This record gives sequence, structure tokens and C-alpha cells, in this order.
Amino acid sequence: MRIECDRCVLREWNPGDVESLVENANNYSIAFNMRDQFPSPYTLEDGKSWIKVTSYPGKNFFLAITLEDVAVGGIGLTLGEDIERISAEVGYWLGEKYWGKGITSSAIKGIVEYGFNNLGLERIFAKPFEHNTASRKVLEKNGFKLEGIMEKSCIKNGKICNQVLYAITKNYRE
Repeated sequence: MRIECDRCVLREWNPGDVESLVENANNYSIAFNMRDQFPSPYTLEDGKSWIKVTSYPGKNFFLAITLEDVAVGGIGLTLGEDIERISAEVGYWLGEKYWGKGITSSAIKGIVEYGFNNLGLERIFAKPFEHNTASRKVLEKNGFKLEGIMEKSCIKNGKICNQVLYAITKNYRE
């Protein structure tokens, strides 16, 4: 799978990405805003394991965000099941040296269009931490609407936190 975006290309992870994956993912500032399954520190073994996981055929899509075919981040859709099969959660991260260049916004736009046009999705949502203002801004820039604050919905680094629920629907984009 390959999704051409304005500022990047989204494609499947491959074993040759492991070094750039580790170089970009091994950053506490990134891990701080990710789920606990995103390790910190991020080791070579973690990178190899992640690439292996993404190679298994399944219903979810976990893609590399690439610049000139170098993996600099990741983005994915976790598809809903049963009655929620028309929805998916989007998650993403980008290497810190690429922040502020519109790359994440471009990647989100690309995967949202793919989800609506190719996967039959009607709704795509994200649940960043309430304190993650950069993630909130990039979602809003891409037409996601704040649906609510999920108070005390998670725990990160021993601290109970709020998440915010953002979503975009296919009708909104038409």
C-alpha cells in the first residue's frame, strides 16, 4: 500500500526502516504523548518487533510516514468491529526534527481520504491527551471536531489524565 500525500508518502514498513525508525522514535518527547505500548527508550529490538507486527496481514493499517523513502514517523488506522465497523481510530507520531513542517497534517489528510474512499469508513476519530496541544491543532486543521473531554480516562507515567475525543465524518468532507 502506498498513499501519496502533499508533503510525504505513506507506505508499509519494511526491514530496511529499522534504523530510521529507532532514530526517530527513541525520543521521550514522543513517547510521553503515546500509549504505553510505545516503548521508551526505543531500542533496535523494539523497532524490529514493530516492523514484524506490521507485516502480519490484518484489518488494521500501520504505515510509515516517509520523506524521500526514509521513514520519519508512523500513522495508522485501527478499524472498529461489529456495529462500529464503519469507524476507525487514527494514531500517529513524527520524529521531532520534522515537527512544524506540515508533514503530520499531510499524513492525516492522506490516511483520512484513504479510509473514506477505500475502506468504506464513515467516521475517523482520535483520542490525544488533553495536554497535547500540537496533536489537537493538527486534528483541527484537518477538519476534526472536538466531541468531548474524556475525564480521567487513562493513566500515563503514574498520572491519571484526560483525553479529548476528536472525529471527522465522511459527510463533513463532502
